[in-house]
Amino acid sequence: MSDFIALWPQSASAYSGRLDLLMWVFTALVVALSAPVFILIAYYAWKYRAGRKADRSDRVNRNTLMEISWALIPFILIVALFVWSTRMFFTVHQPPPDAMEINVVAKQWMWKFEHAGGQREIDELHVPVGEPVRLSMASQDVIHSLYIPALRLKQDVVPGRYTSLWFEADKPGIYALACAEFCGADHSEMTGRFIVMEKPAFAAWLEQAGTDASLAAEGEKLFRDNGCSGCHGPAATVKAPDLEGLYGRPVPLADGRTVTADDQYIRDSILLPQSEIAAGYPEIMPTYKNVLSEDEVMKLVAYIKSLATPEDTP
Repeated sequence: MSDFIALWPQSASAYSGRLDLLMWVFTALVVALSAPVFILIAYYAWKYRAGRKADRSDRVNRNTLMEISWALIPFILIVALFVWSTRMFFTVHQPPPDAMEINVVAKQWMWKFEHAGGQREIDELHVPVGEPVRLSMASQDVIHSLYIPALRLKQDVVPGRYTSLWFEADKPGIYALACAEFCGADHSEMTGRFIVMEKPAFAAWLEQAGTDASLAAEGEKLFRDNGCSGCHGPAATVKAPDLEGLYGRPVPLADGRTVTADDQYIRDSILLPQSEIAAGYPEIMPTYKNVLSEDEVMKLVAYIKSLATPEDTP
């Protein structure tokens, strides 16, 4: 039975187990705090119903300790729950530096996944068990949202910017993935399979998937074919930033700000070159917005990232 029809989806990561526990604790806390209120409402409605003899005098019977406890104990429990959930939020947004990188391009109505070695797959995502994986995602058209119920993870994929998602699956199997954002007439067709494999099986899958070149190598070819090397290459006569070792470094801008040369900065420099001009360089970079697809931009980012030295990589 599909995970979307089953009462409760399977769990394929330690994070999903922790999130389930958080949800059950939160549910139990809500029930524990609200049940006495509803029980007492029902009791007093019965006790003081019309026509029934009951003491209706306005007696003052205060219990200070109970009133303080009634306010303080829920407050402490809610704060503890807030701290717990906040820690999980930061954990899920801080991928390990050695996480495996996989690019994702979403478009109506398909998911395209590209591994660092150049292996591509449509509507299927193969990952190894027990290894952190970071998805770098971009949208070709409208807002999408990658949802993998077995991981209890969902991340919007927004046009014009990169978003990311990381996880570490710990249970081999085949699970569902889908788009959780209404993205058009065939939104319901934008589904796929999330396949968690043992490491030897995953290595064999990468081998048989085959590819002509890695993402970085394809990005280098695009770099040459689109004339980028004419300005950024070592023999360039035009004054343009040297891309060797650029990735991960701070970049002073003409407007006085300093930004980090990450994926988003490199993408914007290619598609929106006038938005952030590097200090000391003329505004001559043309836009490639209608020339390169998001998929090709990601390959160029992979190439520029490959030029970084280990100490430059964040």
